Amino acid sequence: MFETLILILDSTVRLSAPLLLACLAGLYSERSGIVDIGLEGKMLGAAFGAASVAFITGNAWAGLGAGIVVAVGLALLHGFASITNRGNQIVSGVAINFLAAGLTALLGQAWFNQGGRTPSLSGGGRFLEIELPLATAVKDVPIIGYIYFELISGHNILVYIAFLAVPATWWVLYRTRFGLRLRAVGENPAAVDTAGISVTFLRYRAVVMCGILCGLAGSYLAIAQSSGFIKDMTAGRGYIALAALIFAKWKPVNALYACLLFGFLDAMAIRLQGQQVPGIGEVPVQVFQALPYILTVILLAGFIGKAIPPKASGIPYLKERT
Repeated sequence: MFETLILILDSTVRLSAPLLLACLAGLYSERSGIVDIGLEGKMLGAAFGAASVAFITGNAWAGLGAGIVVAVGLALLHGFASITNRGNQIVSGVAINFLAAGLTALLGQAWFNQGGRTPSLSGGGRFLEIELPLATAVKDVPIIGYIYFELISGHNILVYIAFLAVPATWWVLYRTRFGLRLRAVGENPAAVDTAGISVTFLRYRAVVMCGILCGLAGSYLAIAQSSGFIKDMTAGRGYIALAALIFAKWKPVNALYACLLFGFLDAMAIRLQGQQVPGIGEVPVQVFQALPYILTVILLAGFIGKAIPPKASGIPYLKERT
């Protein structure tokens, strides 16, 4: 029983990593006042770019760099539409999702002729698991040793980056001048403008941060968790990350808990597939696959209290200081 629980928690950590990166990406953007529905599209574009370059070069780091570049490019496109041209942020984000879904399938077929997939990655083209110091040596130590060996050790580097991004984001938001200005521009951009700080520049920086984190999330799916890109491989994770962000009330530590909850449900769904449930029998696999989405609807329907976004979120700033 103990070992089963640790294995489920181990899967929870792996499955929550891309959600956490995408959730933090949305946090930076929305804290600056830019609503980003396009997390899904940026993750998908990053996954395709990372897998393609990793296959061509045989280098996972080159793939990661390509994934980040693609996601930042899409983020800047969203910024250009939403910040520079003051367009509708929701429409822009949805357009990016459609653009990424169509282009990745089209380019995947044109470049690799595998139905939109990229060829399978191997060796240096993927991020492999890292064994932390003394993990094997303490494996047989009761409880603590097994937890260290199975739950803490044995993840790829992007998992550790995802969880380290939480305290880093908290520190940036609440302990730096940039974070103070970022939170201020999301609440009252006119006051920030009056203080002589460019609202446009601040929001573009937040959008770029969003792109970097989405690039990490998408790359994780393609060259760490999996061994290549498949069509629509994000499978709604960008939307789940948005739901987690609302559930977390736009706070980084709460975002960690929310993403772990969604990751745990996903891990339980995988674990229970094909299992006999007492009094019910074997439950169709589709029921477990739908659990994270059902929970999203239930939580957002009123179990999280009133979630109030930044006051300027989704509202274009019409007056820039000259």
